[in-house]
Amino acid sequence: MKFLDQAKVYVRSGDGGAGAVSMRREKYIEFGGPDGGDGGRGGDVIIECVDGLNTLIDFRYQQHFKAKTGNHGMGENRTGARGKPATLRVPLGTQILGEDKEVLIADMTEVGQKLVLAQGGDGGRGNARFKTSTNQAPRKHEPGWPGEERWVWLRLKLIADAGLVGLPNAGKSTLLSVVSRANPKIADYPFTTIHPNLGVMSLGHDTLVLADIPGLIEGASEGVGLGTRFLGHIERCGLLLHMIDVTEEDITTSYHTIIEELHAYGADLEDKTMLLVLNKCDALLDEEVEEKKAELAQAAGVDAGEIFTISAVARQGVKELTARIFSIIEDERARDQEESAEKVEFSP
Repeated sequence: MKFLDQAKVYVRSGDGGAGAVSMRREKYIEFGGPDGGDGGRGGDVIIECVDGLNTLIDFRYQQHFKAKTGNHGMGENRTGARGKPATLRVPLGTQILGEDKEVLIADMTEVGQKLVLAQGGDGGRGNARFKTSTNQAPRKHEPGWPGEERWVWLRLKLIADAGLVGLPNAGKSTLLSVVSRANPKIADYPFTTIHPNLGVMSLGHDTLVLADIPGLIEGASEGVGLGTRFLGHIERCGLLLHMIDVTEEDITTSYHTIIEELHAYGADLEDKTMLLVLNKCDALLDEEVEEKKAELAQAAGVDAGEIFTISAVARQGVKELTARIFSIIEDERARDQEESAEKVEFSP
């Protein structure tokens, strides 16, 4: 299945049905009178967050969604049936934006969440509604009210607990394939990853979701390369793993390149909890790895003991890194639960 994280769609709700003009004529009833029923309400356009989807590819093949018109009213005071709604089913983490891509209409963060994007038009009144003491046989009725129409953007931001960032060929996809059952494309050339990948990590009975996005390069925040489009997928992550190829000649420049792009992108990405990971350490001698580690610690302003040295291919140091990731995520989850409990406790 192809990955698509944004799509523009047109939605239009149904028009209301027209009211009926009808006169009651029955045997043995001396005075008939008007009995035209009201028209039915037009169908709504509804967006629903469902489980089991991780892409917006369906909206590449269908961009127009129109609900049905309400049925017209009928005699004997029968109201027309309501128009059938149109439902857009989107994956978890989808944002609905206005046509200008600036106004956030809704953020679908829970499975089962629903939102009416366009309300159906009201049905028109039948002639029975216009009967008065001075007008016993009105011929007046109303047409249905028109529905709403609009263009909206759908933008998917994957919901993951941790995200992998780094320059191309830093080994992000390899690590993802090692710690989860994901099978991302892996090759020895840059930009092998051209769309985000998700993997589920397990430790005992606990699980978390790890996201791998395409490699970033200098100028990514201005549209260079592939990373700028996909940085949004790590906005929801509580932890970032900054992976650096230890065989790089200047790892300080590699580190600052990513940090500057995260800062330029905004959304407080640079303020998220971050683990520094030196990958491909099996390619160098231990003394060389320690030198690179000390150099990176000085550039990042952290203690050298906080930097992980691993080899995803050889699976060296991966267990220690996995344990640390779970420890941080568990703390994040506990903190979120406490904040949610406080909100419930102090809510008016």
